[in-house]
Amino acid sequence: MLPGVINLDIPQNEVEVHVKGAHLLGTPTFAIKVAGGSWKNPARGLPVGHGLVLVFDASTSFLRAVLFDNGYLTDLRTGAAGGLSGDLLARPEVDRVGIIGVGVQGRYQLESLLQVRRPEEVVAYGRSADRVAAYAKEMEGRLGIRVTPAKSVEEAVRGSDVVITATPARSPLVRADWVGPGTHITAVGSDGPDKQELDVAVLAKADKVVADRLDQCLHLGEIHHAVEAGAMRPEDVYAELGEIAAGLKPGRTSGDEITIADLTGVGVQDAGVAEVVVSEALRRNLGKILEV
Repeated sequence: MLPGVINLDIPQNEVEVHVKGAHLLGTPTFAIKVAGGSWKNPARGLPVGHGLVLVFDASTSFLRAVLFDNGYLTDLRTGAAGGLSGDLLARPEVDRVGIIGVGVQGRYQLESLLQVRRPEEVVAYGRSADRVAAYAKEMEGRLGIRVTPAKSVEEAVRGSDVVITATPARSPLVRADWVGPGTHITAVGSDGPDKQELDVAVLAKADKVVADRLDQCLHLGEIHHAVEAGAMRPEDVYAELGEIAAGLKPGRTSGDEITIADLTGVGVQDAGVAEVVVSEALRRNLGKILEV
């Protein structure tokens, strides 16, 4: 069971909040997650995002655990979804990866992708040259891969086999004529109706557009903008990510295909991660109220 997302934005404070919940059939719990953030937080010495997960007994509806993870589980599952997308939709051999956005997800997405592909080079772009340089140094040290700062989004996109967009942009960053044959794009930043990282022509150009959850992507994310603009129809979406992961539909079938994964973040991911954490914590006798 997967209800719709509750989005609560407070524009004057640059605050956004998302509430997501789900129950996985056959599991003993259901979960409701509240994740928020403010782009003014770094100036206050605080991280941009935070959050918690409430886990309930699916039989009684009683609260079973509170996971004070400060957004960690959301970051982890978002990165994992991106890694899965790359595994299913990117070419087997990847030479160059372009990263747009060098914040938290710029880190998690690259780390997850490297679990399934090993490129020769990563080219990263962010609005702050200092932050990009720090990102490049950190990721090279942690992951043992060459990371080169880019001076523009175009430089990061052109020639990349995989492009990952992880920004809060509200106007398109990636243009269709920069995207070459065989490119896979994982778009994770557009988790609200006003956010957009890809020009709608990018989706129109793609051979396969994949949604993490189609009915959600028709209200949030990149697909939402492309459908509204008339660049594609809902029925043009090739598959949901889960259909490919379950083997119901093939992923990439040609080296020249352009593929896009529109990841808006679904509650089933939060519920699945919460169930694993709670089960393991109870197995270790850590109690009913848990702090991650």
